Amino acid sequence: MARRFIDLSINIEDGLPSDPPAQIPKIMYIDHQMGAQTMVEFFPGMDPAKDLPGGLGWAVELLSLSTHSGTHLDAPYHYHPTMDNGVRSLTIDEVPLEWCMGNGVVLDFRHFADGYLVTAADMQKAFADLGHEPVEGDIILVMTGADAFWGKAEYLVKGCGMGREATLWLTERGIRVVGTDAWSWDRPLPLMAQDFQASHDPSIIWEGHFAGIEKGYCHIEKLTNLGKLPPTGFTFFCFPVKIKAASAGWIRAVALLED
Repeated sequence: MARRFIDLSINIEDGLPSDPPAQIPKIMYIDHQMGAQTMVEFFPGMDPAKDLPGGLGWAVELLSLSTHSGTHLDAPYHYHPTMDNGVRSLTIDEVPLEWCMGNGVVLDFRHFADGYLVTAADMQKAFADLGHEPVEGDIILVMTGADAFWGKAEYLVKGCGMGREATLWLTERGIRVVGTDAWSWDRPLPLMAQDFQASHDPSIIWEGHFAGIEKGYCHIEKLTNLGKLPPTGFTFFCFPVKIKAASAGWIRAVALLED
């Protein structure tokens, strides 16, 4: 049986406008020539030209970024200090590893308009059309088509978003990890803000995230390549980097298919 891995992660890149300005990653690249000079600090008396292969040293990168940069897993702590109606929320270093590997399910929501609020009825219909009943341990991945705009400013306003009732519909069935190829699990923030300014209805603010107050769960944001996957029949991995007491951690999201 052949095994195939599909990378579902975007790169962390310097200066891309696909995040709000304060969260745009910055990367300083120290190449081999620059690295040769920094090695002198560790090896006093060394002459890089004579003592290093080709006069070249190590390459190093220095990054300034958010825990929510690139493809990442949000911990329940990101949404609120408590989850499960009063229990202290898990931070990213506390998320059970068992949550981070499971049978993957892809829901194709590309037919919904940018900014559309996905409801519980939409979720129920999607699973019925798929002929699959979500079970505990499944990891649900939503394909909105937003990843086609990664690297551009438009990415921030692309894709549908999951509402409170759609999120709870999943978590009430034992789903602990979900994901999207959009910037946010919720509707795009600028569109949500426009609606709030018009209605002043606080229930529309970050409602998919805030659903975690009632039922703790994790979600992945900024996935890609979901169109390369079958709707079911693959194993999904999303182990986060352990950052002490943090709200999120970077992941290398990968699907394993066995043909």
